[in-house]
Amino acid sequence: MKLLKISENVGQFLTASGDYSLIDKIDKDDLLWMVDRTLDENEVELDAYDDQSIKNQAHQVIYKSIFQKLTDLRKRRQEFIDESARLFLDDYERYRD
Repeated sequence: MKLLKISENVGQFLTASGDYSLIDKIDKDDLLWMVDRTLDENEVELDAYDDQSIKNQAHQVIYKSIFQKLTDLRKRRQEFIDESARLFLDDYERYRD
């Protein structure tokens, strides 16, 4: 699943409905959906940021920021999952007894 792509000199993101939209149209719900996909899916693709491929400066700034954040999250995916499990395990142990 490709969450971010560069096409026709603009940055685009995959929406929850499966369509691509311009990166400057992204909102909080779209970002949360992409974070969920990044954490849940084994195969997530992001076109690498390239300022020469994106002509619009606003698209460059937004795309670069989202690309970096999702890439970092992807690298730390297992750490994040383990930490979340530990948090729930503590609560589970407390209420189990």
